Amino acid sequence: MTKCFYDKAKHENYSILNSYRQQLYTNNTIINVTDFGAGSRVFKSNKRVVSKIAKTAGITKKRNQILYRITNYLNAEIMLELGTSLGLASAALSLGNKSGMLTTIEGCPETAHIALQQFNAFNFKNIDLKIASIESELEHLKTQKFDLIYIDGNHQKEATLNYFETLLETIHNNSVMIFDDIHWSKSMNEAWQQIKQHPKTTITIDTFFWGFVFFRKEQEKEHFIIRV
Repeated sequence: MTKCFYDKAKHENYSILNSYRQQLYTNNTIINVTDFGAGSRVFKSNKRVVSKIAKTAGITKKRNQILYRITNYLNAEIMLELGTSLGLASAALSLGNKSGMLTTIEGCPETAHIALQQFNAFNFKNIDLKIASIESELEHLKTQKFDLIYIDGNHQKEATLNYFETLLETIHNNSVMIFDDIHWSKSMNEAWQQIKQHPKTTITIDTFFWGFVFFRKEQEKEHFIIRV
């Protein structure tokens, strides 16, 4: 809590995260978004301006910095992200451990293209962006083991539980899964409750917007609620 969540230090890489964000905020390119998830509560059309997506649907500045600190604190080396979007969270994961490797999956080709432009512009060499549906790509990743998995894909109960069950094959004792928007809807809340009760889950942390799941077998099952 004190060394990661509530760390008030001004980390050097925050300036890169801010520059990445500002570049998106000034990008007025219109793209056609293919939405595979629960849909948007903000946008009524699939034709969207990149800057507006970044400002309304992207991870906030505060959460971006927390995600960076988490990756750095845990020294996560092999990472997976479901739902790249414009790559704001990807940037935090990449910078959190520059010697690590991030695999990130985005189903929408036009959104992925913008993210790829950003990765190249900021010289992020440790990101492998896969443009495919999450479900199809996960089948190819089952043989890998991940230290950190950030799940910001389809915000629906069935899809979320399917991600969780599938990814259980890719975890080790010290892995952590981070689920975005666990209280986004009634069904997402139900999915989170089922994940908490799963036999392989030991420790969970509910920060309201994120749900952390740990699998350390030497820990007693325990659930925490904190605000960050």
